[in-house]
Formats: sequence, C-alpha cells, structure tokens
Amino acid sequence: MELRHLRYFLAVGEALNFTKAAARLRVAQPALSRQMRDLEDEIGVDLLRRGPRGVTLTPEGKLFLQEARELLKLTGESVKKVHAMVRGQYSELHIGYRVPTIVEILPQALAAFQKAVPGVKVRLHELAFDELIAGLRSTALELAILLLPTSERITGIEFESLHTYPLCVALNAAHPLAQLESIPLERLAAEPILGLRRNDYRRYLDRIFAPTGLKPHIITECDTFSSVLIEVEAGHGIALFAPIYKLAAAKRLLYRRIIGTTESLSAGIARAKNGNVTPAGEEFCEILRNVSNGATATKSGPLTATTQVING
Repeated sequence: MELRHLRYFLAVGEALNFTKAAARLRVAQPALSRQMRDLEDEIGVDLLRRGPRGVTLTPEGKLFLQEARELLKLTGESVKKVHAMVRGQYSELHIGYRVPTIVEILPQALAAFQKAVPGVKVRLHELAFDELIAGLRSTALELAILLLPTSERITGIEFESLHTYPLCVALNAAHPLAQLESIPLERLAAEPILGLRRNDYRRYLDRIFAPTGLKPHIITECDTFSSVLIEVEAGHGIALFAPIYKLAAAKRLLYRRIIGTTESLSAGIARAKNGNVTPAGEEFCEILRNVSNGATATKSGPLTATTQVING
C-alpha cells in the first residue's frame, strides 16, 4: 500500500463518484478504478459498493476513510515538521549549563529564542563540568554554556568565549585579607584553599601558582562551586573564582582582585568538534552572542574592593 492509494481512496470516499474524484486528482477514471481494486485486494476487504449512479462506502470503507484521513494528515504534518527542522524552526534543543555562567545571559537568550523560533523546545540540563563535556562528546547535548580558563583546551571540544573575567579570590568578610583592595598571589599560597573535586582543577591551581614557585595549600575539594562558596562563607578557607559568581549568590562574600597573575576565566559556548549543530542550535548561539554583547555593554565598572558575591 502506498500513500497515493490513501489519497485516491480519500478522494473517492469524499466525492462518492469516480468521475468527480478522477477530475479532482487529475488522473484517468479507469486508472483510478483500477487503483481502488488493487487497494481492496491488498487489504482483503470491500471498501466501496459500485452502482450506476456512483459509489457508496461499506461500513469497513467508512472506518478506513476516517483512518486514511488521519494518516494523510499526520503525513502532511510530518513533512512540514521536517522542512521546519531544516530551517531551524522545529526540533528539541538540548543545552547544558552551569548556574554561574548563565545568570547574565541565558534568561534573556531563552526569551528571545522562543519568540524568534517558537516551534523549537529548549531542554536545559544543569550538570557538573565533567558531565557537560561527556554530554557534548556523546551528542546528548548540542551545546553547553560553561566557564573555562582562557588558556585551557579540551580534547574534542570547541569553545567560543562570550566574556572574559579576571581571576579573583572569594573571601569571608571576616577574613584578614578582606581589608586589602587587591592581594598578591604569593600571599594566597599559604592560605587554606577550597577547590573542586575535578581531575583538571588541581593542575589548574598548580599552573596559577607556578610563577611564584609555591604550591597551593588545598585543604578541601568540593563537588560544586556552590559547595565551595558555602565553605568559604563558613570561614573554612578561600577560593579562586571569577567575579561572575557575584550574580548568583547572597551578599555574604567578598571578591578581591589578585596581583601577580594574568590568568582569567571565560564564559562561553562549548560544542563538540565536527558535531552536527542544528540550524536551531546555530540560531541560539547567535542570540547568545547578541545578548552577551548587550550585557557586556551595560555591565558596571571594573571590580573594586567593595564588589560582593551574591548567593552562596
């Protein structure tokens, strides 16, 4: 059975006349009659009663007419959806993210994207850094928005920076170093540092302190940045972060600029190298760029001694 059999039967069943149906379909009447015979033979049921004044539907024919109408409707909708997907106007877009990296731009980008491409469903996945990278490599995620050291490269991953932040130190307000406007990197080496339980994070800290010839004193490794900030707030140590965290937590911690390092962190878009980003994904990236440019243009002045982090 082919789709043309269904279209032909729908025309005959609605017109109840071979001549009228043939004219509507622009096919010869004998050919149409033969196609209806072939359809009935294939399914083994009489669908039509033929008479000198036209045709009527058998009970089986009435049921099959309803089913044929629904099948053809679904087929037409499927074709439209496929064409819309090619244009980036229909699909599901799976995006991974880390909370601090998205607070400035993701809400605005989502609103703009849904307005521009209402047929695409955006599925957000809040994941740990390693899970984001694994999701991109496995194609479970099409894009990820994350924070990455500007000097770092990840095998198999392309990264597009949207905004770069200086590396700063997060402090409890009662910490003695909080009285300083900026802190030399050498002074931080002796402080108890709270880090992340990630394979690359300890190497990253070692690289930051390498110019000083000192080793960082890491006392605890946490699963998430939020956990690190809670530990800092409790007075258990300090943490090295980007000031973007001031947008994601309560007014309890302070940020101070670090002197003696050129290390910085970039918030941006990650995707798998040679991955197939859909037109919808490309459209979302473009909106992220535009929103990020707007956020950067309206951002307040440089980090000062009174800049605070929000939300532990």
